[in-house]
Amino acid sequence: MKILIARLNHETNTFSPVPTPLSSFAPRYGEDAYRASKGTRTAIGAFIDLAEAAGAELVVPVAAGANPSGRVAADAYTALCDAIVSAAPGCDAVMLDLHGAMVAENSDDGEGELLARLRKVLPDAPIAIALDLHGNVTKAMMAHADIAVSFKTYPHVDMYETGEHAGRLLMRMLQQQMRPALAWRRLPMVTHTLRSNTGEGAMQRAVAAARQAEAGGMLAVSVLAGFGLADIAAPCISVLVVADGDAAAAQAVADKLAAQIWNERAGFVYESEPLADSIACAAQLAAADGKGPVLLLDHGDNCMSGGTCDDMAVLREALRQGLSGIAVGPVCDPQAVAALIEAGVGASVTLPVGNKVPLSQLGVYPAPLTLSGRVAAISDGEYVISGPTYPGLRIRMGRTALLDTGAAQVVVTETPQEHWDLGIFTHIGVDPLTQRFLLLKSRMYCRPVFVPIAKAVVECDGGGVTSSRYAQFPFQRLARPVYPLDADVAWRA
Repeated sequence: MKILIARLNHETNTFSPVPTPLSSFAPRYGEDAYRASKGTRTAIGAFIDLAEAAGAELVVPVAAGANPSGRVAADAYTALCDAIVSAAPGCDAVMLDLHGAMVAENSDDGEGELLARLRKVLPDAPIAIALDLHGNVTKAMMAHADIAVSFKTYPHVDMYETGEHAGRLLMRMLQQQMRPALAWRRLPMVTHTLRSNTGEGAMQRAVAAARQAEAGGMLAVSVLAGFGLADIAAPCISVLVVADGDAAAAQAVADKLAAQIWNERAGFVYESEPLADSIACAAQLAAADGKGPVLLLDHGDNCMSGGTCDDMAVLREALRQGLSGIAVGPVCDPQAVAALIEAGVGASVTLPVGNKVPLSQLGVYPAPLTLSGRVAAISDGEYVISGPTYPGLRIRMGRTALLDTGAAQVVVTETPQEHWDLGIFTHIGVDPLTQRFLLLKSRMYCRPVFVPIAKAVVECDGGGVTSSRYAQFPFQRLARPVYPLDADVAWRA
């Protein structure tokens, strides 16, 4: 038995000015892809474990993943898909670790077109795909996959388990122990990422219903919140169900769960408050009893949704309102990093920081924030994640400098970074526990690590390209009407 296993992962924010060339994926090929993926807590890691346990011959043509950013460059998308498709002839089955929300310059349906190409080469081979909870499911994806399973957690901590789930079903299919029937229901509803937290609210109840349906006999039930910052026809929430041979039963479950989601649709909408109000609230919380810093989550500039990581609106407002004891970071500004390193540790400097990447699709061209202070430290920008997401992974932020302005300690990096770990601060000598405020360019992934040490959490929308204010985004390809952008949306299960 010969099994094709590959990873091609990207969540595309079509409004993001951050480019996505081939180098962003840091692709590994062939034996290198296998070695880089084996033993990891990812879907592809689970696929490799399952295939090897079954004694199969593995074909691992590529393992590639890029942080969320703008449309994938056409040559990068074509090259990565070509690597997978060219390895397919002669394979008996396919297991793919995909995101589900990839948009390229030459394709609005990155995963769907890849699957269609594979199906032409392997018309009879079963194909299983593992998807991110924020995948935008399409007709092509469903037409060409036999098994589809998505994450059930956000923040995501079940990547390996999702791959194991999808791969286990594929193995059963190969052994003729079951015949998958795949059902799908997509709603005309663009959700907000801040309302796809699986630990609370309507999304928690939807995932609980999915688990209950699995306990009741369905092979797999997935709720995909979708990724709304993609200007495609339907960046919408959907339900996927895999049943054993009974397509009608699978569709009934998909319809029932979709109806539950629609009835609770208001619970998937996040209303941003004015930034000035958020900062004022944070100041009051910091003055109240209790220990730990107040988290200022700059979710309008979240690099893991395609943010530039250089928007200075939240820090500007915090300084305007007189907040102090702020640790900020990281701010992605290679020019500022170079200037701070040239000045050297201990030097007093005044320089423009951030706001250097224009948000042209939004018509936003902010001016940099001029900061004065002392160069407190310089580092190589490397640390190792202690967990729970990607434990043991070495993070490389590029050259990093710490600017101490008195009111704020600003970590400035050469690359955008998510807050996977306290190491983003401690590696350069900043103790997060001693700060009054931590300004994090993060929406959700910071929470498992930073919330336990915090006094309070304040979500701040500075209006960047990952803002929850969908009205500011010039959607052109989105099929209307769609909730909540339009008032009158008629839908029923």
